[in-house]
Amino acid sequence: MEHIISKLRKYEIQIRKAINSRMQGDFHSIFKGSGLEFDGVREYHYGDDVRNIDWNSSAKGHGTFVKTFKEEKEQTVFFLLDVSGSQEIGNPGAQKVDVGKEIASVLTLSAIKEQNRVGLICFSDQKEKFVKSGKGSKHGYAIIHELYNLKPKSGKTNISKAIGLALEAINKKSVVILISDFIDTDYEKNLRTLANKHDLVVIHLKDDRETNLPNLGIIPVYDKESRKTVWVNTSSKDFRNKLEKRYSTNKDDLQLFCRKHQINYVEINTKDYYIPQLIKLFKLRNKSMKRD
Repeated sequence: MEHIISKLRKYEIQIRKAINSRMQGDFHSIFKGSGLEFDGVREYHYGDDVRNIDWNSSAKGHGTFVKTFKEEKEQTVFFLLDVSGSQEIGNPGAQKVDVGKEIASVLTLSAIKEQNRVGLICFSDQKEKFVKSGKGSKHGYAIIHELYNLKPKSGKTNISKAIGLALEAINKKSVVILISDFIDTDYEKNLRTLANKHDLVVIHLKDDRETNLPNLGIIPVYDKESRKTVWVNTSSKDFRNKLEKRYSTNKDDLQLFCRKHQINYVEINTKDYYIPQLIKLFKLRNKSMKRD
């Protein structure tokens, strides 16, 4: 764990320096959600949102009043991490699940340093680990410890069910960072609900081995989710084209969905050094928060 923590700290410092210096940005804003808390009431003015009218105060007959809100000082960041069997592709230590754990851990350190609350849900087709949100370094390192010692019970994936668990568990508006390869179907409805309720960031993990299989003829391939071995013809052009098209379609559909519903999206390939991509993502979030 010492080696892991040292690496995570180094990455976290690189992100912080890039946001605070080269981008002339505010590091705090990368986790800044749009959470608001009730502050009081004031008299209604022309142009005020009628949805904010406080009917209880207005009913007293002294005029029409609207609720006022202020930005919540304390933000909550929740990580929703896919640890299903499809994440275990590649070399040990550099699989999708490993990259996902690293990203969640690096960003946990960042969020904790900014005095945010941090929570965690790891999922397959069931809840594999839930850590209630909390503050402080001790809590942050406890999350990292749970991540790196987790042994999933199931290899299957159910993203829709996982989002449902998150919607039940996260009551207060939070920054939710969903990390997965999104090799699943029928999760869009719950994903849209999650985006409407929270400030959602989607991190889409990819490994080239999923689409660039070596040309070895007919070979057995073990599916870690179904735990079955299937025979595939890696020399077949039709098979290889279908494989590439399936991934490209999945990625394009997810990107389009995220753009439509104002969800921050980034794709990260396991072969790449992902810190610059995270910095680019946070640069976009930083600009967006300043516009708001």
